[in-house]
Amino acid sequence: MNMRPRNSVSILYGTLAVSVSVLALNSHAVADNSTTTELDEIVVRADTGTANSKSYKASRTSAATRSDASVLEIPQAVTTVTSQAIKDKAANDLDDVLSDVSGVTQTNTIGGANDAIIRRGFGEAGDESILTDGLNTVLPHSFNATTNYVEVLKGPASTLYGILDPGGMINVVTKKPEDAFSAEAWSTFSAYGAGHYSSKAGFDVTGPVGDTGFSYRLIAEGEDGDYWRNFGTNKNWLISPSLKWEGDDTEFLVSYTHQDYLNPYDRGTIYDTANGSFLDISSRQRLDEAWSEVDGEADLFKTSLTRQLGGNWEFSLNYAYSRNDFSADQTRAVSYIAATGLLARRSDVRGYDETTEHAVRADLTGSETLFGLEHEFLFGSALRYEEVSRSELQRCNTRASLDVYDPTYGTISPCVYDASNSVREYEYMRTQSLYAQDRIHLTEQLTAVGGVRLEHYDIEAGSGDTVNTDTDGYAFVPNAGLVWQFHPDMSLYTNVAKTFRPNSSINSAYGSLDPEEGISYEVGSKVDFTDWLSGTLALYYSEKKNVAYSETTTSGDTVYRTAGLVRSKGIELDLAGQLTDDLQLVASYGFTDAEVVDDPDYAGNALANVACNTAALRLAYDYGEVFGGAGSLRFGGGIRAVGKRAEDADNSFYLPGYGVVDLFATYTIEREHPVEIQLSLNNIFDKTYYTSSIGNSAYGIAVGEPFNAALSLRVKY
Repeated sequence: MNMRPRNSVSILYGTLAVSVSVLALNSHAVADNSTTTELDEIVVRADTGTANSKSYKASRTSAATRSDASVLEIPQAVTTVTSQAIKDKAANDLDDVLSDVSGVTQTNTIGGANDAIIRRGFGEAGDESILTDGLNTVLPHSFNATTNYVEVLKGPASTLYGILDPGGMINVVTKKPEDAFSAEAWSTFSAYGAGHYSSKAGFDVTGPVGDTGFSYRLIAEGEDGDYWRNFGTNKNWLISPSLKWEGDDTEFLVSYTHQDYLNPYDRGTIYDTANGSFLDISSRQRLDEAWSEVDGEADLFKTSLTRQLGGNWEFSLNYAYSRNDFSADQTRAVSYIAATGLLARRSDVRGYDETTEHAVRADLTGSETLFGLEHEFLFGSALRYEEVSRSELQRCNTRASLDVYDPTYGTISPCVYDASNSVREYEYMRTQSLYAQDRIHLTEQLTAVGGVRLEHYDIEAGSGDTVNTDTDGYAFVPNAGLVWQFHPDMSLYTNVAKTFRPNSSINSAYGSLDPEEGISYEVGSKVDFTDWLSGTLALYYSEKKNVAYSETTTSGDTVYRTAGLVRSKGIELDLAGQLTDDLQLVASYGFTDAEVVDDPDYAGNALANVACNTAALRLAYDYGEVFGGAGSLRFGGGIRAVGKRAEDADNSFYLPGYGVVDLFATYTIEREHPVEIQLSLNNIFDKTYYTSSIGNSAYGIAVGEPFNAALSLRVKY
């Protein structure tokens, strides 16, 4: 597997250079369209209809209802991170994108190999909570150059999306082909200090195919450079073609994205339990080896068909196939002697890990007047099949020591994967579901929402000849909500909804445990202060029962049961939009109280990696013309703060809270093909902070990036 040549990134850079030249020629051939709208800055169908493409506010969404609706009319908190906000942050990953969203923190990313986001106290890597265009995928990192904007649907979403925790879901919305030509090319140079640099380049071109009704889009990006810590490299490239055909009442879209990645497998630093402190070393210092890497590739194929059926009815059929295939080497810390500063390590290798998923969704939406009331109906069906096939983790070179205060690297070698002794680990999951929802406009101001989902699941998982999970069953998942829009720009809402998640384990003998069941209650208010400034205040209570736990019997056997109960309650405030014509704002605060309520060992403890307090403030100012009208200036910055978090289920120690300040400035040279130059300064006070823990050990604390700078050049056609 992964037999691509090591110079693949260099080959892509050559392709990018040629493509930029082609774009320049193309733009002269279509001079009339040379000043097209910036496609990656379009906000989700804003009902204000403005031409301002630099907004932090989105007035409409489809995540909560699977049909276009005003945010004010949805009985659930929804936060949209617009393309302009993503651009101003110079976001590199999903954590960067969501850093200003209330109640969101990072959890165990498995050495940086996966997205792992906590929402309202719930979440882990691979928990099916991150979707792409409303479909489940197995992508390790869902944010990339194809991303347009990101929706965060707070609270239960199982009625429409199936297996989820009560905290909600994240929907990454991608860029689509447009029927007017536009293009842009970009290059980014990042400096992390101590001689560590990284470069990234890419292009995005879209337009019509004559008068055929077809339009196309091609996005590509490559990255090659140093990791921000004292050693390691990042080599990533992506290519994504898409094609759309649009007729009078039919739209067909097909897209394919391939990613190739080689990144450090970085388990971070450790906590010195003997002295009750983190190691007094530079945040840039790694405790593993240069060969600790994840080497893989990911694919995503999507197709959708939308058909207007007449009247107010529409049918859509969506399918996604995704695959993630990688191998990984890591140096794992196993013990630490504080008196000597010696860290014992071992080598681990996973020879192969391939996960594939097929996701199909069919929706019928429409509106009718029944019994004098307007109804907006949704009827749908979904199928999913996910398969995990991986080699058992192999271990070797145990207890090789490293002096953390005077490290000598290269004293431990990687494991050599032994295919002849490899044990295959596996998991198969199949789900089939039917769901329906009705939005009833009881009066001009009062809207009720009710829905239900019936889902059948079948899961088998194990290792070698041992079956550790064999479970199937049905889940009945209802929701209900009410919105009172007592003013054209204000609404109050409430909702109650259930969630479910089957209990499954590849390595632990779960057998056929009952699924986790969650329920959440929420009340809130939404306000459009102006056409371009909105806010949401939400109060919620969520709980999840049937959480699996292990218990040792009197005979010494370990058994697994489902009697656990965890709960989360809190308050969230999110503001986004424009304070003036030139000043944009994002502000948020989240209070999350999450703890274990019922468990033989952990009752009363806080959940690992959940911050009680999160807050963010980001401002951007359009200064306007400078240098006599030769260009325009936009600048701003923000602070993101996260409170202390329990490191593990025992609450044996806490990750300290932190606040990080970032700044940016963008200068646009106004010409036929505008040129944007953006300088981003991140963590300007060089704060040492810790973003998450492994969740069950003092060895594996993820470290946040120190001060770094990025300079981007973007040319638009």
